[in-house]
Amino acid sequence: MKASSRLIPPIMFRYQLPSLWRRTLHHLPLKRNLPNALLSTRNLSSSFTYEQLSAPVSEETLSLGRNLIAGDRVALSRAITLIESTNPTHAVQAQHLLEMVLESRKEKAQQAGEDEVTSFRLGIAGPPGAGKSTFTEALGCYLLGKDHRVAVIAVDPSSTRNGGSILGDKTRMNELSKDKRAFVRPSPTSGILGGIAQHTNDVVLLCESAGYDIVIVETVGLGQSEVQVDYTVDMLMLLVPPAGGDELQGVKKGIMEVADIVVVNKADGDLQSAANHAATEYMHALQMMRRKHPDWRPRVKKCSALRNDKIDTVWDTILKFRKTMMANGGLQNKRLQQNQNWMWSQFYEYIKVLVKSDGSTLKMASILEHELSIGHNNPRKAAQTLLDTFLSTKHK
Repeated sequence: MKASSRLIPPIMFRYQLPSLWRRTLHHLPLKRNLPNALLSTRNLSSSFTYEQLSAPVSEETLSLGRNLIAGDRVALSRAITLIESTNPTHAVQAQHLLEMVLESRKEKAQQAGEDEVTSFRLGIAGPPGAGKSTFTEALGCYLLGKDHRVAVIAVDPSSTRNGGSILGDKTRMNELSKDKRAFVRPSPTSGILGGIAQHTNDVVLLCESAGYDIVIVETVGLGQSEVQVDYTVDMLMLLVPPAGGDELQGVKKGIMEVADIVVVNKADGDLQSAANHAATEYMHALQMMRRKHPDWRPRVKKCSALRNDKIDTVWDTILKFRKTMMANGGLQNKRLQQNQNWMWSQFYEYIKVLVKSDGSTLKMASILEHELSIGHNNPRKAAQTLLDTFLSTKHK
């Protein structure tokens, strides 16, 4: 197929929109290539054009895709950079790259006659100081010894003031980073809540396409309500330190409710007794909660990542979970639901870009912001006025 003739295929929506979004969609400028923009809007600037959004795949993207599928780590790094770019042209090429990756995965599955999920995605969440990076490296090195290829996506918080990120988690995984069978990539949150970055789902897909059968997503240090990571991974691990005290009360809801396994880290030395006590408390807390999966009871395990103690026990429990969820179809169903959730997430981003690129809407927003600042309006009414303004301009 010629590079110049390849365009992003149209996307069909089969889900019922909420009433407000149905009204918005009804008045959108339904040009031929409008759906092409949908999955490509990653914090696009307001100056994008439909010509940019319908650009054909470039030769550079084709070469990048071929090298990525061949397992080239440098190509994988470049592909992730392309995915995370906010440049409108890059966003379109990123979508082309994702289409190439999906087509390759489909062809490989058909040739192998496999319908089952062959990779595994593990999310590691927990409060700051729990030892997530140390545990991730210990588990990653253990898996390399079991002939797995391991990719780690270490999500790092971005500054709310300047948008920058330190991206220092990779420096804590020195041994894992040096192994050619592993891939470690820091990723900024860029203001996205929930413990993950905006493009984490796409990055996971790229890692799997490059041949990594185990993908670990290490989240930022998070609290009880930030559970977005569960929409990206097959299994969610809550990693906690011993001697949490009142911290246990703060996580009994939220993240605890979606955790498939709780691991008490740093169970060594003087903290051994505290770790035993914390594990007992977490077991009691889990017993009072409704199960996330009918066929799986969340386990509580202890380990010492620093001393590589009982990492194998934790992995054995993870394998039991995978076997259970594969047998009942839960893993496949969860990935389907995750894809639907990410579709809607990208759709809302697209609507946001359209609204912020409309001159009349921005002018009205300035007026409404002034009214809000002096107390002459309320946010609910202002939002409705803003929506009506946007829809009226698109209806003309």
